[in-house]
Amino acid sequence: FPGADDLDTFWKNLAQGVESITFFSDKELKDSGFETSVYASDDYVKASPLLNDAKGFDAEFFGYTARDAELMDPQHRLFLECAWEAFEVAGYEPTTYPGVTGVYAGAAMNTYLMNNVMPNRHQIDPNDGMDVTTLDSMGGFMMMVANDKDYLTTRVSYKLNLGGPSINVQTACSTGLVTVHMACQSLLSGETDLFMAGGASVQSPGHAGHLYQPGMIVSPDGHVRSFDANAAGTIFGSGVGAILLKRLDDAIRDGDHIYAVVKGSAVNNDGGIKVGYMAPSSEGQASVVAEAIAMAGVSPDTIGMIEAHGTGTEIGDPIEVNGLTQVFRTQTDAIGYCALGSVKTNVGHLQITSGTAGFIKTALSLHHA
Repeated sequence: FPGADDLDTFWKNLAQGVESITFFSDKELKDSGFETSVYASDDYVKASPLLNDAKGFDAEFFGYTARDAELMDPQHRLFLECAWEAFEVAGYEPTTYPGVTGVYAGAAMNTYLMNNVMPNRHQIDPNDGMDVTTLDSMGGFMMMVANDKDYLTTRVSYKLNLGGPSINVQTACSTGLVTVHMACQSLLSGETDLFMAGGASVQSPGHAGHLYQPGMIVSPDGHVRSFDANAAGTIFGSGVGAILLKRLDDAIRDGDHIYAVVKGSAVNNDGGIKVGYMAPSSEGQASVVAEAIAMAGVSPDTIGMIEAHGTGTEIGDPIEVNGLTQVFRTQTDAIGYCALGSVKTNVGHLQITSGTAGFIKTALSLHHA
């Protein structure tokens, strides 16, 4: 995640209230290819949550040539590395794990293809003379496999020898948590023994700000103030995360390190009863929260923390609080007992990976008590 290459650093940043937003100089924006007329505007916000080394990848470790890696979307590269690291943290050798392991994950829109690969198309590979990115050649096919979202999970399954379901999941900002819900369903049905869920969002170029426009979702100053009276917008950034899930009885039997337990989950959709397609709905959120609590078999007055979507927008945050309040008020009148927050105040809005970041933050909060 921005400002953190590992779990320990991520937790340290959260505990110390670190804001992992990078502010850019004019030179950095110019070097990224932006015209002066773009970033010289008073409304251009020169900030974004950045990964420390988005282009870094251990190609040789995974059996890729440097050319293969160069052609591949960094979202695919980094998710593959995160997948391996998740198994390392869990203490498993994925290629020899005896059970059935599945993968559900999603990726953001591929900006690397548009900004890095396509502008350099028609380059000739010196090894075989092939035009590597002509769309009507084998080079074009390889470019598609290296960049299309469809190949994100199956690449991981192939490289790590995972024989369970391997499915690309795309539900925009909810993707990270929808993959968790779907993975839990697979585990509960007995279809799999271990499941990896997660997502990848990597912007290219990384050093890119945004143009602030009143009434839109983006922040006017590069800061996210979730559930704050001064909240004025969000800021989008890059992040990659992977989670390993297992049936609790099996995890206890095998002596696994358990960071957290998923007691229940639910997924729904707002439908059409709301102001607009991009707008949230209190009723839709209340419905899915009530269902998740019912599935978990817990009472709202026993919940000590809510990790919310919390984009830091003037409209979205109050709607989210209203949806939560509707559900909690059906079973308790207590106030002031449940913490409310959003990881976006630390790392910004990581798009496809935002739910994964919030899930990992919550698991670490339980782990560290």
